[in-house]
Amino acid sequence: MSLEESDALQRQREERAVLTEAFRLDSYRKLFRQYAKIYDPANPKIIGVYPWQEDFHNQGATWPTRVLMSANQIGKSRTSSAEVAIHATGEYPQWWKGKRFHDGVRIWTGATTNEKSRDVIQEALLGPVGQWGTGWIPASRIIGKPKMRQAGVSDVVDTIHVLHKSGIPSSICMKTFEQGRESWQGVSQNLIWLDEECPLDIYTEAMTRLVATNGIMIVTFTPLLGITELVHRFRTSDPAAKIFLKNVTWDDAPHLSKEKKDELIANYSEAERDTRARGIPLMSHGLIFPIDDDALFCDPFKIPEWFSRINGIDFGMDHPTAGAFCAHDRESDTWYVYDDYHMQGQTPVYHSVAMKKNGDWIPTAWPRDGLQRDKGSGQQLKDMYRQHGLYMLKEHAHYRDERGEHVEPGLIEMLEYMKSGKFKVFRTCQKFMEEKRSYHRDDKGQIVKIRDDVISAARYAFMMRRYARTRPSQGLAQNHAPGVPIIGRR
Repeated sequence: MSLEESDALQRQREERAVLTEAFRLDSYRKLFRQYAKIYDPANPKIIGVYPWQEDFHNQGATWPTRVLMSANQIGKSRTSSAEVAIHATGEYPQWWKGKRFHDGVRIWTGATTNEKSRDVIQEALLGPVGQWGTGWIPASRIIGKPKMRQAGVSDVVDTIHVLHKSGIPSSICMKTFEQGRESWQGVSQNLIWLDEECPLDIYTEAMTRLVATNGIMIVTFTPLLGITELVHRFRTSDPAAKIFLKNVTWDDAPHLSKEKKDELIANYSEAERDTRARGIPLMSHGLIFPIDDDALFCDPFKIPEWFSRINGIDFGMDHPTAGAFCAHDRESDTWYVYDDYHMQGQTPVYHSVAMKKNGDWIPTAWPRDGLQRDKGSGQQLKDMYRQHGLYMLKEHAHYRDERGEHVEPGLIEMLEYMKSGKFKVFRTCQKFMEEKRSYHRDDKGQIVKIRDDVISAARYAFMMRRYARTRPSQGLAQNHAPGVPIIGRR
């Protein structure tokens, strides 16, 4: 063996010795104490990862973008900062089934301001100023001194280098949204964590930095800004975008006692309580259906034969076509929305097939829009659907009295039924649930008519419930043509 080869071997031994000692010291640090096990309610004194945190981390193996839109005080910053430290060090817990990096990684973090970056992200990863190594990243893994940023705010870290288990260093650069979009341009990254909601242009720039590396994005925030364009994108994203959205509420946080929850809720205004406690986007001027989810939604069950049924359809012009499938228990006067439909960019024949999925004998309520004529064929829209076998009621949705077809009376009556427990929605109706949580009025009290397609369809059916029908008997059903109801087409 040559002298040069001997020296190289000695250096490798020394490097392995340094790593071995670092790993030994790490076993006593925060990351290993708090993230080695899954939380067990039977042993609450043993700190561990909550089941929802385990799920969120593990979804990283499938979803390149994960969004944690949650309540306050549930541990969202703890979750994301711990994951940053895990990837930066390469020290994955035994339970980990999420994304893995086998070498050092390049990481960006994002906060609203320099103060937030220092007080939340920086402290979570490094510990308080002057106590580096007491956060999620152990002191033995921090290489050299962190690079500081001249930002007009004291003690703001710009970049740190971390010793990865592979021996290849990781880098973590702490950015802010106030730096603007251009500062988010640059070299590719492996992981980006955005803490709190950012402007849309910064989000898209950040996403671009991950393309070349097949990297991952983590976004964590409480939606206090309401239904912003970014929030809408997360909630209605195309499956091809591969965005995993997780909602976590106070009910998922065992560390919050009932007394603490009561204390917190008492300090919030009524308008923001659902946002703070449940992670539901804030509606600054009032929800139209201010009903608790648990009071409105119910577990699915088989619809009894004696329940009468009716569908509602909202035609898509410059928005998606939507359907609501409803059942009415006339004995208790309880109304159920048991299924929903929402699709954009398809033809009447496609929507007609979808609307018949629960039975072509079920009548369908429709709005005045159905009287409009198609520019090509000259047919009324309602007749195009009828032509494809959908049982359309003879008249557009309206009340028989002075309420007519006005929107407000229908919403008021729906709300009255909800308050009395006589309007229920199956939990599987995800689109209805999304719309209900954001359906609101503006500062002038006017209904904001966006993203209300399924609710509108349900309202048409509810207004026309007098025409709801029970399922025909099997014998009669076998002797009539599909799409032609036993009672005669209206």
